[in-house]
This record gives sequence, structure tokens and C-alpha cells, in this order.
Amino acid sequence: MADTSKRAAKLAREITAFAGRHGGSAEGQIAYVGQTGARIVLVGADGGWGDLMAPSVETARQATEQAGITVHDTFDGELAGKVSTGPYEWSRMAGIQLGGPAGA
Repeated sequence: MADTSKRAAKLAREITAFAGRHGGSAEGQIAYVGQTGARIVLVGADGGWGDLMAPSVETARQATEQAGITVHDTFDGELAGKVSTGPYEWSRMAGIQLGGPAGA
């Protein structure tokens, strides 16, 4: 239990720092990824995005609650529409098929 609380507090600090770097606030979505744990996808007020891994969905929920961010049930059109993508992301998404970087 203590390890869970410590990990949640560390993740909360990382979420808060992300928000500070990206316009002062952030929103997120928690996705269960099996035995690996849970992925916290973050979208900042400026459209910047990133993710963090938590050892469990419960730890992820604790962290997002401590950080005070809005958590969406899904990464739907509303949340996805807030993400700002640039040339790097587009080339990575396009992959080799459309002239993106090799090994993308």
C-alpha cells in the first residue's frame, strides 16, 4: 500500500509538471494495458501531449486525482481534437509508406 501511495504521488508530481510546461493545465485518459499496468495519456492546454505508465489503473487514478486533472473515460474526438501535432508526429504516423522516417 505504501509503495502504491508513493508511486501515485510521484506520478502526480510528474502530471503537475507536465501541465506547467503545457499551458498550466492538462486533461487525461487512463488505459489499462494488461500486466504492464496503465497508461496515462496527457493533453496540455497548449495541445502538447505525452504519457506516463503506472503499475495499475488504481495507481493511475490516485495520481490523476492528486494532480487535480480532468480524466476522460475514452480518448474520444473531444480530447483528441485538443492535441496539437507537428511535422514530426505526422511523419511518424505516416511511416515508411508515405515517406516517413525509416523504422517508424
